[in-house]
Amino acid sequence: MTKRSTLAAPYQIFLVLFVVLPLVLILIYAFMDGNGGFTFSNFATFAGQPEAIKTFVYSIEVAVITTVLCLLLGYPAAYIMSNSQLNRSSITVILFILPMWINMLVRTLATVALFDFVRIPLGEGALIFGMVYNFLPFMIYPIYNILKKMDQSYIEAAQDLGASPRQVFFKVIIPLSMPGISSGVLMVFMPTISTFAIAELLTMNNIKLFGTTIQENINNGMWNYGAALALIMLVIIGITTVFADSSSNREEDAGGPI
Repeated sequence: MTKRSTLAAPYQIFLVLFVVLPLVLILIYAFMDGNGGFTFSNFATFAGQPEAIKTFVYSIEVAVITTVLCLLLGYPAAYIMSNSQLNRSSITVILFILPMWINMLVRTLATVALFDFVRIPLGEGALIFGMVYNFLPFMIYPIYNILKKMDQSYIEAAQDLGASPRQVFFKVIIPLSMPGISSGVLMVFMPTISTFAIAELLTMNNIKLFGTTIQENINNGMWNYGAALALIMLVIIGITTVFADSSSNREEDAGGPI
């Protein structure tokens, strides 16, 4: 056990330096004024700026729309990929993996070029399309992994009990795949609510998301206010994570889908 703990030391140091320490610094700066004193003025400033609140709410709206669309598109794709009767080729899986080999910024620039080629104006529609295109694989793979490892005996038992294919899908397959759905929702929602590069490129910087607001404040030297905005965003993400975990735990405590 001592040797194993020693082997884990580099990872523990990495987590402390690049995960825990940045979060602590955000927390400290968020409650600090320009003179280094404790204050709530950064949050009061945010609450007193309707434009910042509007941007925050709009970012959540975009994140929710993107997550829902990714789920609606990703679940059927994951189901087809995991079902040997519907998908007999590994090429389908590779086709979904290929976009992830390319940097997200490059993919977004390619999307801008595509919209320019077909003469579709950039704007909110392009933003949603770019979000779904970039984050769809993050929804597909958690669901795919769960469906691929699913115990087929549950499905066979439901069929033996006279369940129709529709009942098998909605009462067996979907409940058993809820952990994958929860993971996919988190993996799409969390980066979507904080992104800024995609919005800047696909809207010509005409639509501002909350991540852009944080970036602008930090670039302008307003570290304290930027940290407060980042903390607000982290709280929302944390609440989403807790809610998703509790939903997954309730599903597991239910004792199965039938």
